[in-house]
Amino acid sequence: MFSGGKIKLDRDLLARAERASKAAGYASVEEFVAHVLERELDKFDKGAADEEEIRKRMQGLGYIA
Repeated sequence: MFSGGKIKLDRDLLARAERASKAAGYASVEEFVAHVLERELDKFDKGAADEEEIRKRMQGLGYIA
């Protein structure tokens, strides 16, 4: 799932991820980790989009040049 890329995790963190992935019904810990990362990265992407939208609105209202 990671396309050959490697990510090192602390043993305890990996064990927690393995337990959580099994409990949540994921096929593998890799699938679980990828899903969690995608969710978190979407928050950053949305935050950047929201910031840009606010900047455009403020420009439209004349608050910033």
